[in-house]
Amino acid sequence: MEKRILGKNLEVSALGLGCMRMSFGDAPIGSKEEMIDFLHKSVERGVNFFDTAEVYGPFTNEELVGEALEPFKDQVVIATKFGFKHDGDKGPLPGVGLDSRPEQIKRVAEASLKRLRVDAIDLFYQHRPDPNVPIEEVAGAVKELIEEGKVKHFGLSESDAETIRRAHAVQPVTALQSEYSIWWTPIEDNGVLAACEELGIGLVPYSPLGRGYLTGKIDKNQKFADNDIRSRNPRFTPEAIDANQAVVDLLDRIGQEKDATPAQVALAWLLAQKPWIVPIPGSRKLERLDENLGAVNVKLTQADLDEIRRAMLKITVVGDRY
Repeated sequence: MEKRILGKNLEVSALGLGCMRMSFGDAPIGSKEEMIDFLHKSVERGVNFFDTAEVYGPFTNEELVGEALEPFKDQVVIATKFGFKHDGDKGPLPGVGLDSRPEQIKRVAEASLKRLRVDAIDLFYQHRPDPNVPIEEVAGAVKELIEEGKVKHFGLSESDAETIRRAHAVQPVTALQSEYSIWWTPIEDNGVLAACEELGIGLVPYSPLGRGYLTGKIDKNQKFADNDIRSRNPRFTPEAIDANQAVVDLLDRIGQEKDATPAQVALAWLLAQKPWIVPIPGSRKLERLDENLGAVNVKLTQADLDEIRRAMLKITVVGDRY
């Protein structure tokens, strides 16, 4: 597996694995035993970068990842996140609010260390910007955790360019996680991608396959379960699915030239943007994992990239991302 560097020295596989859907936010969910086996097979295939969060479950996703990867903890990089408010004993919930107070960050770190079964958190992201806590205080709290040996690297998620710069001035940011894909590219125009390049910060795109749409395996007749987040997503209404077929058709056409699937072309497009970009597609099936990993071997020329850009400029993507 090709390796890439996030920040100054965090070496990870060119493709990581988003673990959220293994226990939270989508359906159907496999058994714990199936997911542990899947994570083991991911490591065997060369994946060493795994993404989770306290809020996924809450807690259960970190517990799953920690148990599954404990035998490989010296070989893998596990990223987790803080930043959501706790609702009593229920733990952090996305709808309850944000909480990036320094004391809360440190409480989350201690609990995540136990659930992940590690001595130090490899990469600790602020899950979402908290308007009530200056980013300098957030970065300062993580800096203290790094000095204490409890965290190795600091990350941000969905932050704007100014926030990134302010945080980086206090504690160097190793990686920014943000949605980025062939059909969602605002970070190219709002200064975020430029800030990452200038400051030497790696980019970790989530939803690189458009929540599954860019695989070409979803059509307007698709029925989503009530607990599948796509059942409430504007881009997954029958009308939007039908209208956005042009994006999949483009990926399919390029794929036929490259002997690749639409998903592989979508991931190869991201990998070709910058050498410090590491997508984290989510998967729970080995055939999908193997398909995604095949993207590393799909090489897009500059002519291919230019053709994709020109084609996407002519396509109007229908539906907000949330």
